[in-house]
Amino acid sequence: MKNLLLLITIVLSTNLSAQDFDRQKMDSLFILIESNQKGMGSISIFEEGREAYQHSFGYASKEGNIKATDKTKYRIGSISKTFTASIIMKLIEEGKLSLTTKLSEYYPEIENSKKITIAQLLKHRSGIFNFTNAEDFTSWMEQPISKADLVKKIAANGSVFEPNAKFEYSNSNYVLLSFIAEKVENKALAQLIKEMVCMPCALENTYYGSKISTKNNEAKSYIKSSEWQLAPESDMSIPQGAGAVVSTPQELNKFLNCLFNNKIVSEKTVQAMMEIEDGYGLGMFQVPFYGKKAYGHNGAIDGFQANAYYFPVENVSVAFTANGLAMPINDIMIGVLSIYFGKEYSLPEFKETKALDLKSEDLDKYLGVYSSPGFPLKITITKKDNILIGQATNQPSFPLEAYETDKFKFEQAGLVLEFSPLDHKMILKQGGGKYELSKE
Repeated sequence: MKNLLLLITIVLSTNLSAQDFDRQKMDSLFILIESNQKGMGSISIFEEGREAYQHSFGYASKEGNIKATDKTKYRIGSISKTFTASIIMKLIEEGKLSLTTKLSEYYPEIENSKKITIAQLLKHRSGIFNFTNAEDFTSWMEQPISKADLVKKIAANGSVFEPNAKFEYSNSNYVLLSFIAEKVENKALAQLIKEMVCMPCALENTYYGSKISTKNNEAKSYIKSSEWQLAPESDMSIPQGAGAVVSTPQELNKFLNCLFNNKIVSEKTVQAMMEIEDGYGLGMFQVPFYGKKAYGHNGAIDGFQANAYYFPVENVSVAFTANGLAMPINDIMIGVLSIYFGKEYSLPEFKETKALDLKSEDLDKYLGVYSSPGFPLKITITKKDNILIGQATNQPSFPLEAYETDKFKFEQAGLVLEFSPLDHKMILKQGGGKYELSKE
């Protein structure tokens, strides 16, 4: 559901046509990731509607010593938005809603509701503040909340720009869309997902999630510091249609094939969903891969991350679900697609670095708020016991691992922070970018 951090983007590219790909090399990629403790999860690739490759690695539960298998189910975060968009578009086909329906018909208490349309909610062009970016979000994200109270929280944060002025990702949009669908059909979202998506697509292991149950083959999620640590567990009354679905990579591929083969909504509707404005359509992103185009979504909630994309021209889909990553998910996806589609690719070489053993008082010189006129976010550095914690403006916090004197990293996002305590400065490195920030 949440954007993990800062400037993470999806950049994918390659040529397709790869039925005879190097399976051994693909296996080696995930063996390397697992053996170097860089990730845990499951991958599935479909071509022509059938599974061509599957690999599970790591643990569904480290505490229970339960290994991941092809039956392990994962929270998929914002991939849930494509499910919700499909439901909304089906209701539009049935004449129960329209893309021009105003939010004020259902939630007049939301700022600018008389101007905001269903289309703008679907396209993240409403201007409604993203409630998961609220400063107090982490203090209540693990507790149940009523729909009425969640709407109050969304309304209380107001708007950040005029409707349709621009694209800005907001989970609030899809929570409201799911509540609207429930009102239109007088059914719970869990039932709508089952009836309008899972049944037509023959999905047996996909559903609206609840408290994680390892007895039900559900994975727990983890965040890597020096070791894998159990991540917080969001209560699923919060993400709703923005991020509450649980599934497997195989069933995500089934869903994509079902959707893009017009078994949920009509071909005309699917084409409308694929019309991209500022990188986003109706419940889906478009991503390039060497001149080819894929459509789908990424997702992140707690320690879970996922990608699910479909290449319509090539009739190939790739779904990856992870319950713990200590490297950028984009690096994994590039590796998977490069191997599958026969592009030049070298397996990663993980250099072993030993985390520095720092005491709590050793971290005090780094604490503070760092900013720069040329950088869009402020970075707040705090600590918890002997772990340094970073947090960008309106984004979730993340643990930092010390690997050299004054140098810290958050491998999951490919982020490096290099401090100069005497100069009260910090260098932030990510995705090839380098930014100097000063302590306020």
